Amino acid sequence: MGRHSLPHKPARSTGRAGSPRHRRRIAIAVSLVLAVTAGAGIAVGSGLLSFTGPCERAPVRVDLVASPDIAPALSAVADRARRDQVTSDGRCLDVRVEARENYKVADMLAAGTTGSAVPDFQIWVPDSDVWVDRATTAGGVPLTPAGNVALSPVAVAAAPASAQALGWPRKTYTWAGLAAMATETDRLLLGAADPARSATGLLALGSISESSRQEAPKSDTRTAATAKLLTRHVSDTDAEMLRTLASDDGSGGGKGAPRPGEAMLLSEQAAYAHNSADDGSAHLSLFYPTDGAPALDYPYNLVDVTRLTTDQSRAAMRFMLLLSEKPSYRTLERYGFRAADAPDSPVPSALVRTAGGRSPQPFAESDISPPSSEAVQQALGLWTVTVQSARLTTVVDASASMTAPVPGRKGQSRMEVTKASLLEALATFTPEDEIGLWEFSTRLDGAKDYRKLTETLPLGSPVKGGTHRGRLSAAVTALKPIPDGDTGLYDTALAAYKEAQAGYVQGKFNAVVLLTDGSNRDDDGISRGELIKRLKELVDPGRPVPLIAIAVGPDADRREVDEIARAAEGAGYEVSDPADIRAVILRAIMAVGHLHES
Repeated sequence: MGRHSLPHKPARSTGRAGSPRHRRRIAIAVSLVLAVTAGAGIAVGSGLLSFTGPCERAPVRVDLVASPDIAPALSAVADRARRDQVTSDGRCLDVRVEARENYKVADMLAAGTTGSAVPDFQIWVPDSDVWVDRATTAGGVPLTPAGNVALSPVAVAAAPASAQALGWPRKTYTWAGLAAMATETDRLLLGAADPARSATGLLALGSISESSRQEAPKSDTRTAATAKLLTRHVSDTDAEMLRTLASDDGSGGGKGAPRPGEAMLLSEQAAYAHNSADDGSAHLSLFYPTDGAPALDYPYNLVDVTRLTTDQSRAAMRFMLLLSEKPSYRTLERYGFRAADAPDSPVPSALVRTAGGRSPQPFAESDISPPSSEAVQQALGLWTVTVQSARLTTVVDASASMTAPVPGRKGQSRMEVTKASLLEALATFTPEDEIGLWEFSTRLDGAKDYRKLTETLPLGSPVKGGTHRGRLSAAVTALKPIPDGDTGLYDTALAAYKEAQAGYVQGKFNAVVLLTDGSNRDDDGISRGELIKRLKELVDPGRPVPLIAIAVGPDADRREVDEIARAAEGAGYEVSDPADIRAVILRAIMAVGHLHES
């Protein structure tokens, strides 16, 4: 996530994409790519860096898949390269650009290179590194980064009447301030493209999370409320979200006009394209939050370089070098994009004006870092459980080893910190989410190593004395390690999985969340091999119940829990400090959730 920042306040030195500094960076990428392809030793003499001369042989074709917003600009550069007979190794470049939705490409690449999943393209330019992270987190097709093509900051767009009511352009806001206005007052009706399918929506939600945490540490209440609000006004893509804005005469009261206070999370480039269309739609104004705007950064990736020919690899890098030259930069700017990797480059004033930016909006500054990778992952986890209600069977290790103190936690035990983290996680779920609680050690219920403490019910369900949320919170608070208790992990994992699968609810994200410190293993039950075998037999694609296994503390075996979890099409995680459990649960829900979407 480190490359999602905006340029700092303009300085005198230039840093455009065609600068020597940028060229050196691309040259390094060229070397890295050539190192893993045949014939790397003849790179300089081959003509890769020779930019002139007629075509000597048949053109070399490479296929490039790009985010739909930048595909037209890249096509324009590729067309010019063909007209100008730009060469690589004496062969003309023939780059064919196709627009595909980022999330679809990411999921296809994450699936690997078997059968029909083998990529039919050599270069991928999504709009953000968040898709590269998704594609590569679980293995999948290897990607080789080679720089960034462009930048476009993420902002908040509003129609003129709405912007005026919010004090634009004189009034500025933090991300948390905008979220508070949307969730705590009726002055802002906020919409977005689906954060599970749009980097714009996801980065903005991550920024809201980070900004809100700065104001109220360890609180996800505002982020969860914002996610809930966005579900009422969400579209699949930024383009679809823009189409929801009707024509507006500036008064906010015309027929079909946007509702007063209506606004959306949007990239600067999308606003630029909208305002340039001259189709009668309302021209948008942009609010640039003061506490650090994330940016779409359009990473340029070679797709599985081991499958590329030497000519394809060199041609792909030649095209990247072409994109760093001034004519290409001017083409990108005409389509509404800023220069990539140019922190000292002045922000194009005409671009910003067309997109709807005006002083004193801080469109040229970034005072605080954009959202961290952790904040973005947590935001997507929150979004997943908000949009698709969860049904979780939570299983907690209650063996004697949970009494061990956690380093740096002022004498608190693993169990005490685990309980606090679980209660924090519980606060982020909605009344429609269903959560149950088990504990396990050895021989807790006769010969059984596990005991069900609460049924898996909607948190808002009425029960004697209150709601299921209250009963569940009390049960978590009452958890205690069992003196002399061992860890009956394998029997427990199998039993919990069977029950969760038997109680499967269509339309919800069903999962088992198992937390264990892995100490004092009890081997009286089934073996690990038998558990893995039986879990694989039980998996039902029609009723997916991924197992999320979290290894807690220094004695836990991450490899073991990951092997067990993957047998049930889930994933294993490790936390050294139980306080991180809340974040890991949300990240795990995100990671396995999009693979099991209904």
